[in-house]
Amino acid sequence: MTFASPPPGPTPNSLSTQRFPVVIVGAGPAGLTVGNILRAAGIDCVVLETESREFIEQHPRAGFIEEWAVRALQRRGLADTLLERAGTHTKCEFRFGGRRHRFEYAELSGDRHFAYPQPLLVTDLVREYADVRGGDIRFSVRDVLVHDLDTDRPSVSYVSAETGQREYVQGEFIAGCDGARGVTRTAIPATHARVARHDYGVGWLALLAEAPPSNDCVMFGIHPHGFAGHMARGPEVTRYYLECPPGDDPENWPDNRVWAELHERLGALGASPLNEGRLIEKRVLDMHNYVVEPMQFGRLFLAGDAAHLTAPIAAKGMNLALHDAFLLGDGLVNYLATGDPDTLNDYSEACLRRVWQYQEFSLWLSDIYHGASSGDPFRAGTTLARLRRILDSPAAAAAFADVYIGKEADH
Repeated sequence: MTFASPPPGPTPNSLSTQRFPVVIVGAGPAGLTVGNILRAAGIDCVVLETESREFIEQHPRAGFIEEWAVRALQRRGLADTLLERAGTHTKCEFRFGGRRHRFEYAELSGDRHFAYPQPLLVTDLVREYADVRGGDIRFSVRDVLVHDLDTDRPSVSYVSAETGQREYVQGEFIAGCDGARGVTRTAIPATHARVARHDYGVGWLALLAEAPPSNDCVMFGIHPHGFAGHMARGPEVTRYYLECPPGDDPENWPDNRVWAELHERLGALGASPLNEGRLIEKRVLDMHNYVVEPMQFGRLFLAGDAAHLTAPIAAKGMNLALHDAFLLGDGLVNYLATGDPDTLNDYSEACLRRVWQYQEFSLWLSDIYHGASSGDPFRAGTTLARLRRILDSPAAAAAFADVYIGKEADH
């Protein structure tokens, strides 16, 4: 659907239906960023979220934000606390063959990562949207359904946590920001959207340890036993990953086995031992991706994991969600406030350029992470060749740094 001018006023179809210019389904980084952009422009909206406020402010998720995304949040007045509290990363470290290999990507790209766990960003965005800007947000809603997407007045219904009754909200537009398990993605007819999928054939055991980071940067362990990762999540909490079979049971990984494998896979000559601590999270993630194309149907626009899932291989998921939200929020404002449809009409195509760039990088990086443990001597040999090229060739290093930090996707 192409939008040429603002639609006519609403035609009431139910006395109980509330009406908003935009209904946002999902209170993650994408949905809350869209909501804040709309509220800053004086456009009314409502956010519907199936979880409680406490849950979304505490649920552990991603933790690395690329500098371009931080600057975009800052321009919209959404990064004050982030800039005060976030740590910054300018380098990473590959460990393979029992040695440490530092990669100073900020020196090559001019940009850095901000280490700021997603729950903290969500807390900031909820506070700004609901408490500062007076936005309407409804938590713990149940049985969300999407209706009339092929009309000028789509609506969303849900069972209210307060009343236990089904309630309806109607919008000129619906922003589907409810993640991989939400209803908005599945509401798009299969005849309209193509869903491209890829399964990496590996799992990652995701771990959170109550332990200070063991290094001043992210570490990637490339080892015949499998990949291992180390990422700071704060001064006293560290995220670890261990490659494991897809569908593995976390119960197969008692704490002593976890720490033994982490020490083995991340061990290197001259490196300090890992800081151990209580493991407060232990779950298996099967590495797979998907992309919905186009990211819209009628007046429903998808953003974040509702539109595309990116395995945590390259730490791109939250950054893509924010990129979608900036484009969607700005497009909705342009259309609803000025009647300019250009950004909204170009939304899906503009988002997908970055989405596919990040998907390709994730696929490429997966070959490096998992080649040594594939059991294929040829693949293991090409993995080491790629690593050496990144570390030894200035041209290859610069190209890697740009896409690692997200700059290449803007080209």
